[in-house]
Amino acid sequence: MNRRFPALFCAVATATLAACGGSQPPAEPVPAPTEVAALDTPPPQYPIELACAGIGGQTVLGLEIGVEGAPTRVDLVRGSGNAQLDQLAQDTVRTWKFRPATRAGQPVAQKIQVPVNFTPPAVRPDACFALDAGRSPTS
Repeated sequence: MNRRFPALFCAVATATLAACGGSQPPAEPVPAPTEVAALDTPPPQYPIELACAGIGGQTVLGLEIGVEGAPTRVDLVRGSGNAQLDQLAQDTVRTWKFRPATRAGQPVAQKIQVPVNFTPPAVRPDACFALDAGRSPTS
């Protein structure tokens, strides 16, 4: 037998391992993707005049949440039936803050839909009686 065979085998095995990354440290794991998460989403101020009149509904908005966590686009998907409520919903949602979605550990823009509900109170607030009498609700 040839005594050089074990040395040759080791040299080939070492070269093969190096070519396959055997001598390299393992690659860092890729972080799992995450979705947009709400951080600060206060509801809009429901206009007392509309609440007292029993006017409500649901506005559905399409948002694009940018890499900074703020809405970069706000579109009306479905209106509530009241233009004032729809506008109020859009204006309020533009101020909301989110944790952006991520892919491979990096923030990315993501589109979502959010409903904004305006539900008239079951019991009329005292301020409604001032409106009924033609006075300002704050006086």
